[in-house]
Amino acid sequence: MSSLHIVCPHCAATNRVPKDKPLSEAQCGACHQALFQGHPVPVDAAKFEKHRLSNDIAVLVDVWAPWCGPCRTMAPNFERAAQTLEPKVRLLKLNSDEEQEVARRLGVRGIPSLFLFQGGRVVAQTAGAMDANSIISWVHSNLAA
Repeated sequence: MSSLHIVCPHCAATNRVPKDKPLSEAQCGACHQALFQGHPVPVDAAKFEKHRLSNDIAVLVDVWAPWCGPCRTMAPNFERAAQTLEPKVRLLKLNSDEEQEVARRLGVRGIPSLFLFQGGRVVAQTAGAMDANSIISWVHSNLAA
């Protein structure tokens, strides 16, 4: 594979980025915005599926709800983790109140829940709030496996 497919966090267009180009500098061919900005991307069900199925990089999803205290506590840590994990991993935030069907399909039993996808499949999952370093370590240990 001489290029990677990367879904734009702004317009959801799938971009083909040459492997020899730094992902941190890549821009969307459709909307011309940066493909990576070091922030998690809020997604609905359709954008979640697009990122899960069309990205050649790993995708980390935080399933959360606005009323959840541990979710609110973990949010800034997830934001900090994005600054370290991008552009090797796309970080998404999925509101379980707004996307109950997706949460049900994922088998979410408690929030916050993290799901790590590679090649469209779940490679690891965990529940409970974590600090930024724990999120980063958890991702690295599960991608190395």
